[in-house]
Amino acid sequence: MITDAHMHVGEFPLFDVRLDRHSLPEYLAENGIDVGMIFNPDNALVRQTVQEVEGAYGLYWANPKNPDCVAELRDYLADPKFRGVKMHPLLDGYHPDEPFVWPVIELLIEHDLPALIHCGHPIFTLPWSIEELVIRFEEAKIILGHMGHGNIVYIDGAIGVAARHPNVWLETSGMPMSSKILEAVRRVGSDRVLYGSDGPFHQPKVEQLKVQLAGLEEQDLAEVMSGSSQRLFFGATA
Repeated sequence: MITDAHMHVGEFPLFDVRLDRHSLPEYLAENGIDVGMIFNPDNALVRQTVQEVEGAYGLYWANPKNPDCVAELRDYLADPKFRGVKMHPLLDGYHPDEPFVWPVIELLIEHDLPALIHCGHPIFTLPWSIEELVIRFEEAKIILGHMGHGNIVYIDGAIGVAARHPNVWLETSGMPMSSKILEAVRRVGSDRVLYGSDGPFHQPKVEQLKVQLAGLEEQDLAEVMSGSSQRLFFGATA
């Protein structure tokens, strides 16, 4: 089974990629993805998509600078097909531990759902900036999206944050080094490492192969590819 923790839907002309609700079922099938966690700044688009596509679940794109964010998030989390939030402090322009972020995290704690936060670019998405939020909310479930992305200093920093804090998960998309996936599993456990593709920006089969070539034990590989995500997003016990 494959659960993809990091997927986008919509049109992205800058990158010359697109993935809409009509093509998503075939995209999931051809990449062997059983469950995909999808998001877009247009949350209404995501809601329509997850209602129509089996296996697709939404993460609400939370921009806490929007004064209606918390009220809208509460509405979306009432829908069982929404299983947390995506936050992108770099694109939306805020420090992860700004006071206006706190109500979003408090609502997620109330629902026992995670926040997937883009991690790996200055100035707002460095792992140590996100760590300030992690320290403030020890009950929160925080996923470091891309686990530091393409910079080895940030990758090591992300693994270090997860090693220091049991409420932090690492998500693999866009991080190029299989060896660091193995290190992450050894240091924090396969139950806190999640496979993600960042599709359609990255090719899911390539992202899957990166995990499969990391040298993980069979049980650890199954955890990273699906088990850890199933527990984190859905509370699965098996």
